[in-house]
Amino acid sequence: MTNHGDPLTDDARLSLPPSLTPEQLLDLIKTILEDHKAGDIAVIDLRGKSTIGDYMVVATGASSRQVVMLADHIVRALKERGMKGLTPEGATQGDWVLIDAGDVIV
Repeated sequence: MTNHGDPLTDDARLSLPPSLTPEQLLDLIKTILEDHKAGDIAVIDLRGKSTIGDYMVVATGASSRQVVMLADHIVRALKERGMKGLTPEGATQGDWVLIDAGDVIV
């Protein structure tokens, strides 16, 4: 597929390690959020409803510092498992952060 600058059409933008299913990815992200005291963790099942991913995870942090720390822990864990192409959005301010982990959007 040719990339015309649209990250949603670029198949190479993220690569999920072959040993990690979307459900395992979701479980890993939820565990990280729970372990680091994120609040109001909600999972939205997008399978069959959207092409942007299989799941969306929404969580809160008690401060902007905690929000940035939560995102950092998620990105580190995913990179340690071989995922490439992760670029969190909004981490500089910490009011919100979006992580497109392919099959799971956080």
